[in-house]
Amino acid sequence: MVSTERAGRQSRVAKLPPRERILDAAEELFSREGIKAVGVQAIADRAETTKMALYRHFATKDALVEEWLRIVAADYTAAFDRLETAHPDDPRAQILGMARFIAGGLPAISHRGCPFINSIAELPDRDHPARQLIEAHKAGQARRLTDQCARARLTDPDEAAAEITFLLEGAQVSAQNGSIDHAGERLMRIVEAVLDRRSAAGSAP
Repeated sequence: MVSTERAGRQSRVAKLPPRERILDAAEELFSREGIKAVGVQAIADRAETTKMALYRHFATKDALVEEWLRIVAADYTAAFDRLETAHPDDPRAQILGMARFIAGGLPAISHRGCPFINSIAELPDRDHPARQLIEAHKAGQARRLTDQCARARLTDPDEAAAEITFLLEGAQVSAQNGSIDHAGERLMRIVEAVLDRRSAAGSAP
């Protein structure tokens, strides 16, 4: 008997074009089992297609991994964009909104892990295109957060951005390994404390 969850997924995926079905299957399998443990045949089977069809859309498994991570990175970039649109003149609200976005994703990370953290662990070659994509994405995020810290008039924006980055990424690791209870709530309190401390220091005579 097919479960309701599985039936729902089959109905949704069946409506997707072949390329999107392949990416959907890759996202599920890579997130759940890891990059190296998942073969091309398993992805094709999950996408209800063939290896030949998969290779028509993605020349190699590495190309599929890279495209999957590009989509993951785009989700984070879109979150930054939405927050800047929602709070165009309030960089503090943008920073807190991003922290809230990360905090909200911690329950999923506790089950599946962060796709960037997991992928970096499986991609030791720094010349691998997927690893370079992750590094470029993270560097771009850091620059964007530094700019927000500068516009929020925090003391030493570069250092403030590094501190907040350590908090956001540390919370993801802690959620993944289950070492900290109520990680999302604690993350928000600590990020707010950093903003208050650095704002207060900046306004001191």
